[in-house]
Amino acid sequence: MISKAEVRPGDGWRYLFRGVMVGDGHRPSGKSLRAAQDEAGVPPGIWKGRGLAAVGLTAGDVVTERQAELLLGEGRHPDADRIERELLAEGKSPAQARRATVLGRPIEHNRSPKTDKAKKRTPWLGFDLTFRPPPTAHIAWALGDYETRAVLELCQDIARDKTLAWLEDSVAQIRWKGGGKNRARVKDGLIIAVFRHYESRAAESKPLLHDHAVVSIRARRPDAKGTWGNLSADSMLAHIVAADTLYTLFFMEEVSARLGWAWEPREVTPGRRPVMEIAGIDQRLIGWQSTRRQQIEDALPVLTAKYEEKHGHAPGERAAYALGCQAADQTRPPKRTELLSLTELRERWRDSAIRAFGACTVYRLAQRARAAAAAVWARVRPVVDVALAAVDAVAVVYVMRGAFKRHHLLAEVRRHLSYVLRGRPHQPGLDEQIVQAVVEDYTRPAGQRMMTADLRALYPRDIEDQAVLRPLTRKRTAPPYERARLAAGALAARVNAARRAERPGSRPRPYAVAVPAASRSHPRPFQTGRKDGRLLEPETGVDVDTVEQSRRTFEAAAKLAATIQDSKRAREVARGLRPQPAPAPAPSPHTQQPDAQHTPGRTTGGVK
Repeated sequence: MISKAEVRPGDGWRYLFRGVMVGDGHRPSGKSLRAAQDEAGVPPGIWKGRGLAAVGLTAGDVVTERQAELLLGEGRHPDADRIERELLAEGKSPAQARRATVLGRPIEHNRSPKTDKAKKRTPWLGFDLTFRPPPTAHIAWALGDYETRAVLELCQDIARDKTLAWLEDSVAQIRWKGGGKNRARVKDGLIIAVFRHYESRAAESKPLLHDHAVVSIRARRPDAKGTWGNLSADSMLAHIVAADTLYTLFFMEEVSARLGWAWEPREVTPGRRPVMEIAGIDQRLIGWQSTRRQQIEDALPVLTAKYEEKHGHAPGERAAYALGCQAADQTRPPKRTELLSLTELRERWRDSAIRAFGACTVYRLAQRARAAAAAVWARVRPVVDVALAAVDAVAVVYVMRGAFKRHHLLAEVRRHLSYVLRGRPHQPGLDEQIVQAVVEDYTRPAGQRMMTADLRALYPRDIEDQAVLRPLTRKRTAPPYERARLAAGALAARVNAARRAERPGSRPRPYAVAVPAASRSHPRPFQTGRKDGRLLEPETGVDVDTVEQSRRTFEAAAKLAATIQDSKRAREVARGLRPQPAPAPAPSPHTQQPDAQHTPGRTTGGVK
């Protein structure tokens, strides 16, 4: 998952500089950044993003202490010291030399008494985005062998970088003219400092592989001069959930491709959204690793009782999230002062897990995950039906939110793909394709820049059944997500019934189906072919487009055979002969019958 926090001058910057950069540990005053990182056992930070070229940096360069202080702490050029020296040598005044190194508006301007509005707010310096894989990935990384650990760290790198690239290409906007009310795409890209951590904040150290990606607020406008300005904070923050689901989707695909593992949903809280976990990992290890979660869950009932006493009703989804954040703040333990290397931490974690659950649980973790993956692929077909994915997404988002925006649909579609594919790769752009189908076919405007479900499009002839989608009509005491699943199931049943009605007495035909790579239960390395980056079927190098064309050819042949068979039976009936039942056509290995479509959030319910 991805969590967010703003970086501001003062306490926010000090926490970043003294804590995040050194592995959430404590950095004594006067100790250099690199020395503190070495003692904490964490690697140095590295620069990422396409905007680095504008300030003379390269992706992969180490984040030095002075660069971070200038760019992330003051909004200035990371090589400001050299630039100032050169300008002073040319005869510029100290004020002129300093102003030349500032990227955009100085942060001091927001504190000036000349700006009434600005002095009421604290300027932003950046966004701290924390990328955390699912709990079972932490467990496999901490308790697995060296190769497994290295592969999982690589999967984390790839999923994080792909998600940051999506934010850079599709989301990031910069304030433009009109007092900053207008928005435009950034000229180059983002400037990001990435710091890797290995453990949680719990008093008793627990494994928690995660990355802090600190995105600088400074970016260049798309004008001829390439002037500097500030990113639109609301645009970035509004898409965090969509980025979160995309990161999870990418991470699942990388793990399945490189380790041969599969994923299954796990219900953490009854009636709430499930989370995807690696199949075959002992669920008891999740509780062993998530001590912070248990602390939060112990404090949450007290806060919930106070909320109900004050407001007279149970907290909704947003209020429950706020209470969870409050419980996390109240139970936050002090940082661990003992400094250990990653090797020492892994030995301690393995010993702790063995004492709690036995050596067999720890040493056979990878083998059990591969065996569980084989069982998952034996009953699950990782195929996406675009039409059913569209009605599923619109039903869930409508019941959960009522009115929504495109990025809400995008996040739900990506959750849908995670459940259906279970780690198999999705075709690039498939999520956007499904969202576009939802927007065009099943939504209508609902206020400024908002939309809602078009019930007449979903139920064109049966007005009474529209109540299935209304969030307060049936099972009012049930959690919103449970009601959303009921609505999605009702719509999926209607779509399948309509398909069967097109050809009475025949087997349902496959519809808009997106076919990923064939299912396998052993590791598959990624391959790409030609310069256009088209996805190839692993191991064989076959173009996915070629596989899709072959599938369409087989379907056309099957359709022609069915037509000929129907004509033959009609002639036999006309001659008074007893019609013979037509043999059922063999299903294509790349298609899934619509009746076997999934029900996201459930471990059963039609998934083969």
